[in-house]
Amino acid sequence: MGFGSVLRTGAFLAAETGEVKFGVDGLLRYELFGQELWITNTHVSLLIVVLVMTIFALAANRAIRKADPNEVPGTFLNIIEYLVEAVDNLTRTNMGEKHGWKFSNYIGTLFGFLIVANLSGLFGLRAPTADYGVTLGLALITFVLIHYNGFKYEKAGHVTKLFKPVLLTPINIIGEIATPLSMSLRLFGNILSGTVMMGLLYGLLPKLLQFFIWPVFGGLHAYFDVFSGAIQSYVFCMLTMVFISQTFGEEEV
Repeated sequence: MGFGSVLRTGAFLAAETGEVKFGVDGLLRYELFGQELWITNTHVSLLIVVLVMTIFALAANRAIRKADPNEVPGTFLNIIEYLVEAVDNLTRTNMGEKHGWKFSNYIGTLFGFLIVANLSGLFGLRAPTADYGVTLGLALITFVLIHYNGFKYEKAGHVTKLFKPVLLTPINIIGEIATPLSMSLRLFGNILSGTVMMGLLYGLLPKLLQFFIWPVFGGLHAYFDVFSGAIQSYVFCMLTMVFISQTFGEEEV
């Protein structure tokens, strides 16, 4: 069975009341260099998330450029200033005054992407972070940043510390490899569990019953999409900042 067949047959659970979809669905098949590839619902969700973030960024840039320093800022500009200050305070608190400002743009973008992606389930999309390919990619970016800054600030010590003490070298190496795996699996597992639960409820309960118990569905969405999504976004960003800041060594933080 090819990859495309797995997407088509493994992306849903058949039930008497219909199909309970909570997996990755192949939407469009194409070939590239002789390989069968698919555009999936994850790609569509990612595109929508990126478009939303791009539109917000362009609107924010326009509002900042047109802002008059002699006038009281409007609501939208106040929101932008609050978000920028919140991210700056977050990075400087966790990474220090000396280094925190360098990572404000990345942490702010990462947190914004995760929030929008995790909340996309409220609008009928399948959250991109319920796809392990997305969360692993984000974790690998963090992994690269950790070791880039490790070599930048610790030099050769970034490697030699793996052999201190020598007897624990295998454990130290496994610990480094486990960092992106644990970060990606934590985010993936929490978001996917909410996707599966809501998919099962929507697919297995009769439409008429869903209409009468809509407050229950609202509460579940508030927990799985809003609360859990926000918490997992915050945890992922916090772990990113903590792991990177550990590479600053004896430098002032």
